[in-house]
Amino acid sequence: MNTQLLSPRIAIACSRFNRQVTDLLLQEALSGLQQCGVLTENIKVIKVAGAIELPLVIQLLAQTKQYDAIICLGSVIRGETPHFDYVCEQVSQGCQQVMLKFSIPVIFGVLTTNDLQQALERAGGNHSNTGVDCANTAIEMIALSRELKSNCLLEAL
Repeated sequence: MNTQLLSPRIAIACSRFNRQVTDLLLQEALSGLQQCGVLTENIKVIKVAGAIELPLVIQLLAQTKQYDAIICLGSVIRGETPHFDYVCEQVSQGCQQVMLKFSIPVIFGVLTTNDLQQALERAGGNHSNTGVDCANTAIEMIALSRELKSNCLLEAL
């Protein structure tokens, strides 16, 4: 991949809820990062109970300023109550707030699907591979962030 990225540091916050899906997302994201040349020792994986806990954890990770990007992985599957809508909205808004507050790429890999089969298909099945997509997006956003920050610094001189 891009040799200019020289070993980016990436945190992955992964929900344990719907483990069949999230374990696959995590496995695929790690594989994608490895394919991009990210060193294993530069990847920190944090497991959280469910998707709703992701924003707090990524905020704590962002505050450390130790990471070039944070990948959020989770799976929220629609049920019979409106709980799905509340969880999805809170998680997506929380991730966006952290990204904007700390100027760090936060990659949203939280699947929001109608059923388990849809989630599995998007986690590495026939439909798409969200884990690998998140890894690639993290690398792309790190490069873009570095370029833009570098250009801003040069322009300020």
